[in-house]
Amino acid sequence: MSIPDGKPTCPEIAARDLLPIMPLLMLDLDNTLVDRDAAFRDAVAAFLTEHRLPATDLTWVMALDASGYTARHDVAAAMTERYGDAVPATAIRALLDHGAADRVVLTNASREAVAKAQADGWPCVIVTNGRTAQQEAKIRHVGLDQLVQGWVISEKVGCKKPEPEIFHAAADAVGVPLTGAWIIGDSPHADIAGANALGLRSAWVSNGQSWTETFFRPTHVAEDVATAINYVISAAR
Repeated sequence: MSIPDGKPTCPEIAARDLLPIMPLLMLDLDNTLVDRDAAFRDAVAAFLTEHRLPATDLTWVMALDASGYTARHDVAAAMTERYGDAVPATAIRALLDHGAADRVVLTNASREAVAKAQADGWPCVIVTNGRTAQQEAKIRHVGLDQLVQGWVISEKVGCKKPEPEIFHAAADAVGVPLTGAWIIGDSPHADIAGANALGLRSAWVSNGQSWTETFFRPTHVAEDVATAINYVISAAR
């Protein structure tokens, strides 16, 4: 877990003291706060061009990657086998380690929604699966380290979504009870099932997809993270 380095000024502290204590708001990172797949797709396209590989391999790499759910070493092994001596192993590692992190963006709408939640007194914590160095690079690259109170990353805390321990770690990190918390994320399994198991409210970021699970459902469905955050804020009023 990490907390941004900046310390609030005395007026900022005084203003926060006047705010009601709101429940914890836990936010997924990849394909929720930032479009990780779009960033990785751009990185792969550049990689293929640089190494004069078939542009049609973009579909193969994206399917292999499976939105980051395929283990890095498995992706690296498959790409190394496919490209052999044509591509240095260091280039493949660089793509997988930094490709998406260097290209992710935070939309203005998402930035404003997170800032609004913080201004309204919501403790905001990013809860993400992945490797610490890579995920922190994304968080800092888009300036989320200046917007949220902290973050927990599965590699660092030794557990991953939907395991309840990672959500408890997020609450402990900022000293806020887990009771009444909201979880916002794009993964039915990692985010929404995780919230459901803990009896927490959830907002599913659909990204244009349809909900297909039959054994559990989110509290709310939103097209994007900004809409989801704004719904949670308005529902509390």
